[in-house]
Parts: sequence; structure tokens; C-alpha cells
Amino acid sequence: MSNVLLITGVAGFIGFHTASHLLSQGRNVVGIDNLNDYYSVQLKHDRLNQLKRFKNFIFHKVDIENAIALSDCLVQYPVTQVIHLAAQAGVRYSIENPQAYGRSNLMGFLTILEWVRSHPIKHFIYASSSSVYGNIEPVPFSTNAAADKPVSLYAATKRANELMAESYSHLFNIPATGLRFFTVYGPYGRPDMAPMKFAKQIMQGGQIDVFNQGQLFRDFTFIDDIVEGISRLIDKPMETSQKGSRHRVLNIGRGQPVNLLKFIEILEHAFEKSVKKHYLPMQDGDVSTTWADVSELSAITGYSPQVDIETGIQRFADWYKKYDAHGQLA
Repeated sequence: MSNVLLITGVAGFIGFHTASHLLSQGRNVVGIDNLNDYYSVQLKHDRLNQLKRFKNFIFHKVDIENAIALSDCLVQYPVTQVIHLAAQAGVRYSIENPQAYGRSNLMGFLTILEWVRSHPIKHFIYASSSSVYGNIEPVPFSTNAAADKPVSLYAATKRANELMAESYSHLFNIPATGLRFFTVYGPYGRPDMAPMKFAKQIMQGGQIDVFNQGQLFRDFTFIDDIVEGISRLIDKPMETSQKGSRHRVLNIGRGQPVNLLKFIEILEHAFEKSVKKHYLPMQDGDVSTTWADVSELSAITGYSPQVDIETGIQRFADWYKKYDAHGQLA
């Protein structure tokens, strides 16, 4: 294989869809993942099985915290770009198990940076998060905002990643881009996120928890739009700035926040079922609104989200009903 693109966290939600898209374009992809049990390992294997149908895909089960294993696994591949999506995800889980975030999101990220430092690559793209903004005003969120008051450890680790990448880019001339993802949803999504959790309760006739009495707004972004943005960015690394850095941070979202109650209503319509709602106060570590200003990404790549919330939810629901029919999400 030549001109290899490395994707970490390839069995994850965004990693899987990104790899699938790039493989279908004829790109050579090496994917790594530790297949941990934070959520359904079967779902991760199902994603991987889809990717293994491509002849230009190679998978290695590797933990990004293990520098020796990472190096041994990648030594044989001429990696030209890296899309680093592996991380311990989840805002609320960071309150319960903070050590997991230190290991994966800090030490794991440092291990990846060290590998990139010693291997000349054309572009290092990594996952940040809209959670770095906390409860700032005004909206929409601009990357010019300070983003210095995270309300969860998860958000703090993602902001730390941005600062670590900035220093490595400055010191070692690494072309790097951090992407602040905004509430990504779609087929093969994460079971710990609202769309999957709500869909499960709707299908099973259960009850959903609605926090902050439903007065939450999220910039729900369909996975296909996210993948299109990443794909357009791969071959557009940042040139050296006047400050000597080749690092930037960009928002990637739809740019249209949706009220949580409206989102639930659209879900119910797509599944043709209503669901009981349990109204609760705001959760620790949560924020009231996310809203992406994507003008920078659009200027660089022509990024323009195409999938509206009704279309995206219908496509998600169609997939969910088909997948759940096999008992995979029981």
C-alpha cells in the first residue's frame, strides 16, 4: 500500500463512516482501535465488518496509549495523513470514571503526537469537541472564543488536546487541524448518545429522561455532512502562519440548533410512535446550547451541510429499525 491514511478509533461512529467514505473513493486506509467495552463491542465489530469488505483497508487492534505497539504496527505503512478520532467519549462518564479520560484523551493523545512528530506527514487531523465552549455567550460559537471554562472533564481533555497540538505544531512544524464536532448523529451511532437512547425507548415503549425540562438546544449534525467536511479538509493543511504555527481549530456542525423537544417530536414521527417523557433538571457537566459557526471551514473547503434534521432523523430511524430487528441493540 502507498499513500496510506491512518484513522485511529476506526471502529467508532465517526471513524467508521469516515473510513467507509474514503475507502469508497479509493484511498488506502489503515485503521486502529482498541475495541473497548465503553459501549457495545458487537456494534464496533459490525462497523468493522463493513470496512473489511474493502480490499484497500487494513485493521489492527491497538491501544493508542501503547507507544511500542503503535510503532510496531505502523512501521510497515507509508502513512501520509492521520485522522485521530480515538478517545474516551462521553461527558457524563467523565464524572464517573475520570481516570479513563486521563489515559486515553491525554496520554493517548500525547503518544499519537509523538508518533506524528517522528514521521513526516502531510496533515494531522484530530477530534476536538463543541463541549470545549462550555456555557459561553454569545452564540453561535466562534473559534475566536476563549473556550477556557469547560464544565466537564471530557471537555477539559479536549481543550488540552488543542493546546498540546498547538505546541507540537509550533515546535516541530506539524500541519495540524482540530475539529470541534457538534452533536453528530446517524446510522451506526453511539448508544450512549440521545438519538440512540431515545430510539431504543421509543421502540420498546419505555420512557426517556428529558433534562432541563427540555429547554436544551443542540446543533444536531448528520454524519454524512461531518464526513464530507473531513474529506474536503484532508488535502488542505494549514500553511505556516505569521506566528510560526501550522495548527488551527475549526468548528464542524450544521449551524442550526434544534430544541430538544422538537428533536424528540421528529424522532417520534420517524418511528411512528410516541414515548413517555420524564422531565428533569440540568445534568452536571451539561450545557444549555450548542451552535456552530462553520464559516471558517466553509471558506477553506466549501463545506455546506446538506442534510436537514427531518431527513437525517428519518434515515437514522430507517437504519435503526432494520438493525434492531436482528436483536443487535437488545
